[in-house]
Amino acid sequence: MNDLGPHITPMWFVWDGGCLWISSQIRTQRWIDITRRARVAVMVDAGTELTDLRGAEFIGDAEVVGEVPRAGTSDPDLVVPEKLFAEKYFGSGTMDHDGKHAWLRIRPSAVRSWDLRKTATL
Repeated sequence: MNDLGPHITPMWFVWDGGCLWISSQIRTQRWIDITRRARVAVMVDAGTELTDLRGAEFIGDAEVVGEVPRAGTSDPDLVVPEKLFAEKYFGSGTMDHDGKHAWLRIRPSAVRSWDLRKTATL
């Protein structure tokens, strides 16, 4: 494998209280990279003004969960993330399956965070 470094790309995600879940298209360089080398870092941030910026970095291994591609076969491991994802991004409790995506679960082994709002009053 030619190691060109990390593959950085914005992604939609949900947090179930213990893991990050990402629904990724499977015919992408991102999918190829993650299935070759599962170690990932995910950054989640918020804020628009300097004194309002905050975020967290999650480091862990990405694990494929469920069928590839996802066609909607019943899978108890995907009930919660699919409900959370559908509510967050589509305003419904039901996930549509297009046969182009599959699920990645990231169990963080390390988390680092920052919050510049805490320094705004210094």
